[in-house]
Amino acid sequence: MTVPTVRLTMAQAVVRYLCNQFTEIDGAHVPLFAGVFGIFGHGNVTCLSEALEQVQDILPTWRGQNEQSMALAAVGFAKAKRRRQIMIATSSIGPGALNMVTAAGTAHANRLPILLIAGDSFANRIPDPVMQQVEHFGNPTITVNDAFKAVSRYWDRITLPQQILSSLPQALAAMLDPADCGPAFLALCQDTQEMAFDYPEAFFALRLWTIPRPRADHRSLATAAALLRTAKTPLIISGGGTRYSGAEQALADFALRHGIPVVETIAGKGALTHDHPVHAGPMGIVGSTSANALAAEADVILAIGTRLMDFTTGSWTAFSHSAKFISINAARFDAMKHHSLAVVGDARETIDELGDLLGTWTAPATHLPHAKALFADWNALLDQHQAPTNAPVPTYAQVVHMVNQWAGEKDTLIAAAGGIPGEVMKGWRVKAPNTFDLEFGFSCMGYEIAAGWGCAMAQEGPGGLGGTPIVMLGDGTYMMMNSDIYSTVLSGHKMIVIVCDNGGYAVISRLQQFKGVPGFNNLLKDCRITDKANPLHVDFAAHAAAMGAESRHCSSLADFQAALEWAKGTDRTTVISIATDAHAWVPGDADWDVGVPEVSNRESVRQARASQIAIRSKQRLGV
Repeated sequence: MTVPTVRLTMAQAVVRYLCNQFTEIDGAHVPLFAGVFGIFGHGNVTCLSEALEQVQDILPTWRGQNEQSMALAAVGFAKAKRRRQIMIATSSIGPGALNMVTAAGTAHANRLPILLIAGDSFANRIPDPVMQQVEHFGNPTITVNDAFKAVSRYWDRITLPQQILSSLPQALAAMLDPADCGPAFLALCQDTQEMAFDYPEAFFALRLWTIPRPRADHRSLATAAALLRTAKTPLIISGGGTRYSGAEQALADFALRHGIPVVETIAGKGALTHDHPVHAGPMGIVGSTSANALAAEADVILAIGTRLMDFTTGSWTAFSHSAKFISINAARFDAMKHHSLAVVGDARETIDELGDLLGTWTAPATHLPHAKALFADWNALLDQHQAPTNAPVPTYAQVVHMVNQWAGEKDTLIAAAGGIPGEVMKGWRVKAPNTFDLEFGFSCMGYEIAAGWGCAMAQEGPGGLGGTPIVMLGDGTYMMMNSDIYSTVLSGHKMIVIVCDNGGYAVISRLQQFKGVPGFNNLLKDCRITDKANPLHVDFAAHAAAMGAESRHCSSLADFQAALEWAKGTDRTTVISIATDAHAWVPGDADWDVGVPEVSNRESVRQARASQIAIRSKQRLGV
């Protein structure tokens, strides 16, 4: 029998295949790939752009300003869509491709899908070395695209046009696998992109992808239920996997039925609203006194959808050494950590099945009220730090609180690096589920504004909340990557950007000095500059205006409040800047293990070293 075929170039076939993949969000069938972020160069403009141009009404292409930031926009999109829809990012070879490595690392650390497509050198090697090719004398198969191997869940170099028949389905399966989710990378050799091949028509048939929900092993579930029934002070730590599974309601019902307080990781914050009856605050180094106290008291900890990073566990000092862990996770690697009782499965389904096994069991009647009393104390502490004062320069806490009060229920807060993460993790009171995006798996400076662009796109269509992204960042992060302010003005995707100017890298200066090192090369005043007494500060409002945004600089909290109200009515991205105190922070009470010199001629460093050794003495060593 003759198999019907269609003759296409490899690049045309890639694009046609991607256009015919669909997924389901909230009952609606939508394209799996919502669009492409692209910067064209000689490695992808002649063939891949030729294919993309023909389908721009089906698979829209958005021009980026920087390869890293456009790929970060794709990561922000995937997070806002809770991994149910994906963006593509494409670059040329060489520096353009390498610019996307940081974004790939961000997606990999956060277990988020993105399809990265970069041009590559010639498979036939005849014109070698081509422009932007890095040559390895002992191995001519290596190109800069090999750098993506460390930050990809799926990696392939396409050297023959027929290879996409097996590679593309595998790339998509990896991105949609809840246990293996992350970036997929395809290197397309320039000469292979142009090659024509008779592809089976069946390869391009419409396909509806569904995200699997693997069920847990029944014996593991039964053992977990038996262990949980022994608990007197149980605690649930809810991570990002709860949100990606769509398990928010299942978690809330389970916790309320069994009287177990819920604390949240950084990625997990926003599964529950701040005032939910079982919510007891954020956990860990940038967490709440209430959550950390409950962690220290807990005898059985049910960790759901979390990889238990150091900022959650206080570098494993936050828990009793006798506490037992049950870990529900789609990924076996995460579920096994610290000798947890591993329950490998989808969060939503596993929570429901565990609840069925527990039946009418509940934690002691006093436990949840105790947790809520601790949480009330935490809220009172927040109120103290967030209350306005007559100080000439406001604190982060005051600015965060004002933005939080002003924000609409469906608006999404976005942050990632610097001093903002700790302040929003502690002080942002979530009003509606899935309206909080703090990228701290990689804590990538530059994520914020780019992710705001992706999040703004994700507000549209099924799965979108219809709100406005609110990006909060410091002056240091703004200076690293801000060009997607211009992108959003061009594309018509509004976001509101709050720039808190505290004169440099304030939070890392805080850590530096806390560990005994004098302020050095972080705050502007501590850098090698011509005028340390009066360091030049950027006019962020003027800079944003030059990129087409609406903007204002505020000199007080009263000005800031008025600017926020004004920003609601603008028709484009709006940037508001305000000076903030570089030395005032909401306090934390969890430990963090960082490297401190074992020997030093500074007494302050020697004291810090002694404190660090004391911290390490409290760590659970893998069990």
